[in-house]
Formats: sequence, structure tokens, C-alpha cells
Amino acid sequence: MPLYKIIKPNSETKIFIWNIEESFEELFQNITLNKMSLERVNGMKSQLHQRGFLSVRYLLKEAGYSDFDLFYTADGKPHLKDGQEISITHSHTFSAIIISNTSVGIDIEKNREKIKRIASKFIGSENDYLSDENLVQQLTVIWGAKESLFKIHPDGGLLFKYHLPIESFTLQDKKTKGWIKKDSFYEKYDIFFQQIEDFTLVYAMN
Repeated sequence: MPLYKIIKPNSETKIFIWNIEESFEELFQNITLNKMSLERVNGMKSQLHQRGFLSVRYLLKEAGYSDFDLFYTADGKPHLKDGQEISITHSHTFSAIIISNTSVGIDIEKNREKIKRIASKFIGSENDYLSDENLVQQLTVIWGAKESLFKIHPDGGLLFKYHLPIESFTLQDKKTKGWIKKDSFYEKYDIFFQQIEDFTLVYAMN
């Protein structure tokens, strides 16, 4: 089974990454799901989403958990029964989870030219430091950072363009800062990013 990489940002945080090479049938035969997860995966129309969903359960196993240790609240956010914080992501042929004792969010995205066409929907103050060189990767980092922060915020209702500013960075930095600024919620987070083949992995930590 292709566990791709484990990243340990600090002593209390681990990131597990899976390269999804298996078929749906292979993944399904070797994992045990709770009733709700079984209903969810059977209701998915896309086999790509099914494979992503199942690969996350393999990552839970690598982290010492099972599908029965994971639950979702009404806002759609995942939680672990032991109180550890978790965030989940999958895109095409990669999935990842981050587990920590503090607030965390994670996102993985395929680097694609089409992100330029939607940039105006999520780029605000970041326009001040964007350059034409490697623009797709820059935009993908910003999107991933904002998606990670969105997963952390407890109440939703965030506008990526205005409520989640990302500070200036270069791709060589592999880190920056991001903010959640909405109403009385005003917090700063460390953002880390790296390239994994033709994908961008981004995670936010408090």
C-alpha cells in the first residue's frame, strides 16, 4: 500500500500522505467502515472521490486510528474521539491528513492553469506581491492556505478574498503567515507548503 510520506512539523503534529494507486475494489476490500461511512462512500457518484475517501481511512490506520474513531459535526468538520485535532484533504491521486494537539488545517491541490481564471474570486491583498513567474504555483499556495484556514475557523461564513489574507512569500520560503479576520475572530497562523510531484501541499498551524 503506497503510504507516500510522513511529515513531522513538530513533536505534537504528524502529516500522513497517501499516493492513491489502488482501484476502488482494492481499497474497499481491505478496510472496515462504520455504517455512516459505508453509506457515504456507496452514495458517491465519482470513483475518484470514493478512492480519495477510502485512502483517508488507510491514513487513519497509519496514524493508529480507525474509521470508528472519526466523526463529523453538523458543520461538516472531522473530529477524533480522543480529542486530537484532525484535518483531511484529497485531490486526484493524493490524500493527506494532519493530526495535532492544536488547531490545524490541510489542503492538497493539483497545480493547474485554470486557477488563473478563478484567481479574482479569492485573491485580495495578495495581488500586491504576486509575480508572473510561477504564477500557478503561487496561486495554488494561496488557495491551499486559505482552504486550510477555512477548515480551522469554527463558524464558517468566510469569504476567501477578504477574511483570509495571506502574507507575502516566495516559493523558496516554503512558509508564510495567514490570518483569519472575521468579526471578533482575529488570529494568525503559520502556513507551510511544499511541492509533491505536480501537487501543492499546504498546511496551517496555530
